Amino acid sequence: MSTPLNAVLLGYGYAGKTFHAPLIAACQDLRLYGIVSSKPEQLQADWPDARCWPSFEQALQDAAVDLIVIATPNDVHFKQAQAALLAGKHVVVDKPFTVTLSEARELDELAKQQGVLLSVFHNRRWDADFLTLRQLLDSGRLGQISQFVSHFDRYRPEVRQRWREQGGAGSGLWYDLGPHLLDQALLLFGRPLGITAFLATQRQGAKATDYFHVQLRYPATHVVLHGSCLVSGGIPRYAVHGDLASYVKYGLDTQESDLKQGKAVGAEGWGNDPLPGQLIVAEGDVSHCSQWANQVGDYRCYYQRVAAAIRGQDSNPVTAVEAANVMEWLERAVRSAASGREISAEEVL
Repeated sequence: MSTPLNAVLLGYGYAGKTFHAPLIAACQDLRLYGIVSSKPEQLQADWPDARCWPSFEQALQDAAVDLIVIATPNDVHFKQAQAALLAGKHVVVDKPFTVTLSEARELDELAKQQGVLLSVFHNRRWDADFLTLRQLLDSGRLGQISQFVSHFDRYRPEVRQRWREQGGAGSGLWYDLGPHLLDQALLLFGRPLGITAFLATQRQGAKATDYFHVQLRYPATHVVLHGSCLVSGGIPRYAVHGDLASYVKYGLDTQESDLKQGKAVGAEGWGNDPLPGQLIVAEGDVSHCSQWANQVGDYRCYYQRVAAAIRGQDSNPVTAVEAANVMEWLERAVRSAASGREISAEEVL
């Protein structure tokens, strides 16, 4: 077996602690070599074998470091990724890639110049329900899709004192959950003809967007992406309607919940979503509904492919170009919401 690549995690907030550290540690081709954080006591307790650096510069100067994983606030992604690329390190950036399309494109060009891997952590590609949905669409079982509605709702009525909700660059629900839904829609349907967006603050004291309703226009398909902080439940994650059948799925993939609870990555039942979707087929005036079992989700696939891509054994699981496409439509949505009109794909940003 090859020696594992040394990965350094930059940031140990929610994303770093909950997602990246355990997933890196679970990848046999990666080693959680170190973490850059101001929380040395917590790191020592959680990851006693990992080095702890108080500054990013110290990690960049270590010649043994192969990969830098950036899990810091969105508004510093660009500068930190730029520094890591200039130091000749491979880089993974948590979503959203950056806070502007121009920054995303600049990093893509820099990575090409440096000859290193630059990837973005769009982990929801490996959700059980999304894998199941892709399989259904690829099979043609639903037929020509007329409507695709994707919800990612939460119930968080109180505004929290954290950077994601304080109104800075790249904050708010659209830049938090929107990238997941956009990335999935772009994978399934490609580049839209236009976008119409409504972004709002609904909670008392909210400083950043906590509600979005976004429509993507395609020649034959109407796509709706929706997220809110004030939904207790009752709304399906996906409602997809074709001219042959419909697919409706309730509940979220279980991997984030398991990671939050500290369950071991890859433990028995990992990635098994217990709520099957519903496949509805109409025959005349009668509809027949049957359960549609989920595929198994696995976020480990992302890091396994990152390690293989660094070694030249696989392709980049999420390229900088794909992540920049997400940034483009994030920006187009903001412009649409501000102007109150559709922003076409041809309109220059």
